[in-house]
Parts: sequence; C-alpha cells; structure tokens
Amino acid sequence: MRRYVAAIDQGTTSSRCIVFDRGGAVIGVAQREHEQIFPRPGWVEHDAETLWRNTEAVVTEVLRDLELGPGDLAAVGITNQRETTVVWERATGKPIHNAIVWQDTRTDKLCVELGGAEGPNRYQERTGLPLSTYFAGPKLRWILDHVDGAMARAEAGELCFGTIDSWVLWNLTGEHVTDVTNASRTMLMDLRTLAWDPEICADFGIPTAVLPAIRSSSEVYAVPESGPLAGVPVAGILGDQQAATFGQACLEPGEAKNTYGTGNFMLLNTGTTPVVSKHGLLTTVCYRLGEQDAVYALEGSIAVTGSLVQWFRDNLGIIASADEIEPLARSVADNGGAYIVPAFSGLFAPRWRPDARGVIAGLTRFVNRAHLARAVLESTAFQTREVVDAMRADAASQRLGLELTTLKVDGGMVCNDLLMQFQSDILGVPVVRPVVNETTALGAAYAAGLAVGYWSGTDEIRANWSADTTWHPEMGEDERAGHLTAWNKAVERTYGWVD
Repeated sequence: MRRYVAAIDQGTTSSRCIVFDRGGAVIGVAQREHEQIFPRPGWVEHDAETLWRNTEAVVTEVLRDLELGPGDLAAVGITNQRETTVVWERATGKPIHNAIVWQDTRTDKLCVELGGAEGPNRYQERTGLPLSTYFAGPKLRWILDHVDGAMARAEAGELCFGTIDSWVLWNLTGEHVTDVTNASRTMLMDLRTLAWDPEICADFGIPTAVLPAIRSSSEVYAVPESGPLAGVPVAGILGDQQAATFGQACLEPGEAKNTYGTGNFMLLNTGTTPVVSKHGLLTTVCYRLGEQDAVYALEGSIAVTGSLVQWFRDNLGIIASADEIEPLARSVADNGGAYIVPAFSGLFAPRWRPDARGVIAGLTRFVNRAHLARAVLESTAFQTREVVDAMRADAASQRLGLELTTLKVDGGMVCNDLLMQFQSDILGVPVVRPVVNETTALGAAYAAGLAVGYWSGTDEIRANWSADTTWHPEMGEDERAGHLTAWNKAVERTYGWVD
C-alpha cells in the first residue's frame, strides 16, 4: 500500500515539498528560496522557470532524503501563491515574460479604466472581487499589451495563461488546468457558474483561448509520465489560503482561520452560497470536492505582515534574522507610542486604498529600535482586527448567523508567542495554534488524498486536527480601545500619498 501523500507548496518566497502520513503529520520537508525581482517601484516579479526548477528540485530532494520512491506516494497535491500570473508558449512551455506577483501594482491605471463609470465594484456581484491590482486578470491583460505580438498569439491559441498552480501542473503533466479556488482569484470567473465569464473576458480584452480548464479542487487531473513523481496521480489543487483553511479543518459555516505569512489572509467559511461583502471583504471559492457543491468563503487579504519583518531585517538592518524580532520587542513594555502602517502596495482589505503608502507614526525621541520591533509585530494584529470587524459587520448586516468565537492560526509568524498574545488581546477572543502548523501544504495533501481514497472523507480530516497552544485575551477594554484609536489615526495618514 502507498503510505504517504506529498504536497507541492509554491509560495511567494520559496518552493517546498512536504510529505505527510495518514495522521497528517509531517514526515519530511525540502525547501528552496527564490529571488524577488523589483524592476521598478511597485513592480514585483518572479522568474517562472526558476520557480519550476526549484519545485522539481525540492520534490527530488525530499524523496531522496526520506529514501522514498514514487511508489510510496498515493497522490500529490499542489498549493500556490494565488494571483501571481504566468503566460507561456503552448508549443515550447517557455514563459514570454517574468511572472507578475500578486503584490505588484503596475495595473493600477488599467483597473481604473476597466471600472469606468461604475468604479471598482463593477464586477463584484459576479466575481466577488473589487477591481484591484491584486488579481490575475489585469496582470494577464498587461502582459498581452506589453509583450510584442502577445495579443495576436493569444487569440491564435499559441499562448497559455495560468496562476502558479497551472504552471506547475503543466510542467508536471502537460495539462492546462486550474481549480475553482485559483480561478476565483482572476476576476474572470463567475462565482455561481464556476465558469469563465465571456462578458468580463471581452471587457478585459482577454481571448478565452489562453485560459485553462477549470476543475474541482479534489480529483485526478493527470499522472506524470516522467520525473521524480512518475506514476503518482496529481489529484488536488488549492490556492494557498484556501488550502490552509482546508488543512485547518474549517469545514463548517462560521469556522475561520488566519494565515500569517508574507501577508495575512483570513477566511471565514460561509457554506455553499456565495456572500457578497458590503464591508470590504472578498468573496471567494473556499474549495470544491469532486462533484460536490462548491463551498465559499469571505476573505480578508492583508498585503504586508511577515514581509514587514523581512523589510525590518533587510532594508533597515535593525535585526540580522527574523527570529531576533521577538526578544527585541519583549525588551520593552509597549510600543512607546509608535505605530507602523505597512501600506507598501497600498492597503488591501477592508480599506482598499491603492493611493496609500506606508508610514511610521507617533515617533518621539523616546522611541528606540525595540519599540519599532514591537510596532512591526503589532501592525499585523491591528490589520487582522480590521478584517475581523468587517467579517462581523457582514455577518450582522446580512443575518448570516455566524460569529467568530475563536481564531485558528497558522503560518510562519505564529511561532511568535508575543504576537499571538497581542493578537488575542486586540481581538478579544482566544487564538488557537494547531499541532501541525504546515496547514497550507496539509490542505493540498488532504485534497489529493481524498480524491484517491487515501482518506475516507472529511470526518477523518477533522479528527486529525488538534490544538497545540491557545492564547486568551488579557488586555482591558480601555487599553484595547486606546490602541485601536491610535492605529486608525496612523492608517488615515497613509491616504492620498499616490495620485
């Protein structure tokens, strides 16, 4: 019997392959970082061929280290940085431009043009998304407009578009496919039909011949014929935040998770009916298992959280490694009155202000580097509170009957106990970290394993989940309110920086 399931996790800063057993425990991991390319201010790119080479390398490495062969794997799942956009030649598989990363803001003017007189909410009822530089559709249009001959080649069917899941699957199997979760991040898919919307594609000027087939999140898409995964069914695809939601076993309406990575992403399961937010959140497909009805979520996307720690380390040089920030922040009792709003790419949910840019507010001579370290961590908690408030407002105004009583957390930053305690304090609810923190890769593994019968059903997934640490709020209401008032004053000072 095949003993394990693997997951490819192609993220914003690295590519990983993780192998899991039936209990959802990590058996082995391999990881490689890749270069962040910044051609101009606001532009962020990746070399797509490097992403694939690194992906292939980490698969080979983890299987070699574990002394496993393809015959030991029941299936492999894929999870990915979602809106990052690649266009490649159908005949050769060669990209025609660097991948444009989800953080990239070059399509700001195009998004205004596409909104026309109706503005940024022109397509929100159908797609669940406001017009924003964040999403893949405008990035695709930019590539077709700016690479010589690309539009004509796309119309002739010579080019393929994909988010990173499609790029990885193409290189593994030659299939041009995406799943519903990634398709829901393009602005080109109708949330209710789960199909490409021909009218929106026409408005965007995107030929449908360039688009991948949309499939469920859990089914056998293809079986590689060669390479380190030869003979292993590729059977699960979930965008990274949806994968983390699935890996956290948020399988019932009202269950939510927050992932603390390069950015922060909170998803609230809303069941089988899409709920269009009135308070700045995104409506997205959470997952779809085979032929079952799709499950939807409300999402709050925050652009800069873990990457603020990287900026603090790399750009300012205040710390030498990310793990130095917690002891530095603990060396002072509070933030000294300083607040950092990291609007490096504008503000995402729930404010959606592309004109904003980052500020450090409340500086006095008293503030030192330790206070700034604390402000870096606290900014993540404050931004998360804004998203929770928006979710509560949507739930109340639309009478959803959903209430967040605890928050499940995962991602690289949740090992920071100071941040997690402050997060609980600012939210006023318990924060729970699971035993298995690799929930993004685990969700993709679950989707793949379910498709081939490795796991019998979602009850087994729920049984695998267990809590590791729970933080309870300790902050008084007056102190919490004071922090939130100061935070809002700081955020308002970011507005209008870019014309």
